[in-house]
Amino acid sequence: MKESTKDQIAGKLHEAKGAVKEKAGQLTNDPDLQDKGTAEKIDGKVRKKAGEVEKVIGA
Repeated sequence: MKESTKDQIAGKLHEAKGAVKEKAGQLTNDPDLQDKGTAEKIDGKVRKKAGEVEKVIGA
C-alpha cells in the first residue's frame, strides 16, 4: 500500500475519532475532552489532505 493511501486512511481514522471525542465532550460537559477531539479531528483532516497531495504529485 502506498504511503499516500496510508496517510489518507490514517487521516480519516483520526478525523472520526476526533469527532467522537468532541461529541462526548459536549455531552458530558467536559471542555478538555471536547478540545482534544477538535484537535484530533483537525489533525486528521490535515493528514488526509497531505495524503491526497502526495497522491497527486506522485510522491
